[in-house]
Amino acid sequence: MPPQTFLVTGASDGIGAVYADRLARRGHDLILVARRVDRLAELAERLAAATGVSVETIGADLSDPDDLARIEARLRKDEKITGLVNNAGIANEGPILEADPEYLSGMIDLNVRAVTRLSAAIAPRLAAAGAGTIINLTSVTALMPAGFTAVYPATKAFVLAFSEALQAELGPKGVRVQAVLPGITRTAIWTGEMLASLPATMIMDAGEMVDAALAGLDMGETVTIPALPDMAAYEAYVAARNALRPDLSHAHAAPRYGVTASA
Repeated sequence: MPPQTFLVTGASDGIGAVYADRLARRGHDLILVARRVDRLAELAERLAAATGVSVETIGADLSDPDDLARIEARLRKDEKITGLVNNAGIANEGPILEADPEYLSGMIDLNVRAVTRLSAAIAPRLAAAGAGTIINLTSVTALMPAGFTAVYPATKAFVLAFSEALQAELGPKGVRVQAVLPGITRTAIWTGEMLASLPATMIMDAGEMVDAALAGLDMGETVTIPALPDMAAYEAYVAARNALRPDLSHAHAAPRYGVTASA
């Protein structure tokens, strides 16, 4: 991949900071977006000194409509930006019976609305240029909603479906779209107590996860699951899903419902 300028959200720590590091080491200039401007400044200084790339920082809370609009405008107008990493997100809302409605709304705003609007802001420019990259961080919970909380997996299932649809629309126009599905990753989103309760064999370091994700991008994967040993298993899942399509919409209800045709 030739040098580009990538805008990375949620870049102050964890997976976003690792993406910033790895992209800088590949020679890409960066625009780093996060709420923690102090951490962004430290990261930018370190990366610029180590790699020589240009690193700009923008303090923004993407769950805030005004901040989101600022970043959208930048993506829409700045022709230098040819790559987007939608990484910002939150989790750990707890059981739905005890969940804080405001927290749920904030999660949907950040995990769904921001990803959608930032992608929509940059997509027309990239399609017109016939080149560019959109990387959306989703989660393996998108594939197993009953195995976690209720809302977080739903937001990540949206991002997966959205990314697949983007690839179908933008891929033929020369734009790369990749959905990355990490499993449990050693970041601040998981407390030490939470990680200690899980088998060590299930927990991946953020650096290894991002390295695998970028290797998947280099290989041309549109969906990358860093921990999955054989992508044929996922491909079989997609094939089974696609096999349903001919029977998902008919003029009459399936016979098992015993419904007679309307007059």
